[in-house]
Amino acid sequence: WDRLSIYLPVVLMGLFALGTYWLVRSTPLFMPSKPVAEAGHDPDYFMRNFSVKTFDETGRLKSEVAGTDARHFPGAETLEIDGVRSRSFDPEGRLTTVSSRRALTNSDNSEIQLMGEALVIRQSSRDINGKTQPSMAFRGEFLHAFMETEQVKSHLPVELTRGRDRFSADSLDFDTRAGIVLLKGRVKGVLIPTQTP
Repeated sequence: WDRLSIYLPVVLMGLFALGTYWLVRSTPLFMPSKPVAEAGHDPDYFMRNFSVKTFDETGRLKSEVAGTDARHFPGAETLEIDGVRSRSFDPEGRLTTVSSRRALTNSDNSEIQLMGEALVIRQSSRDINGKTQPSMAFRGEFLHAFMETEQVKSHLPVELTRGRDRFSADSLDFDTRAGIVLLKGRVKGVLIPTQTP
């Protein structure tokens, strides 16, 4: 019995190890659940040759976005558009048109990132004093247009045309409401004098 009591702990450990091995082998395996795909990486719908319009509370056209192809990403609530053309009207009825090879817009079309042959044109208008403000055009490979705040920004080279005046720069930050244009980098400009009658 003395010798048996010496080896008893080793024998019991062996039995526990065999029991654990048997338990692991006979327990059914549960398949791990598939990870849920993150929303936003895959589009949930597509459109071809389309036009989307938004209206204000009075029923007046506020903006329209059209394109050849579009993909909607639900996670980010963005719409990626090929061959985009857009127009929007501010509260005073001034028209701004936008076009580019590709664009990324948010759900309410208030913010549009234009990529490839980007062009934003704000039509001429009259200010509160009745003075005519010339049309403005922005061209570049990338433009970021904020339709509600009437801003256009770019970190890439751009060309700005205001009436007959022309400017080019390495980057742009334009605020229509404040009437401020911030051009950075190598800035070049051609100013045409106005003719008085």
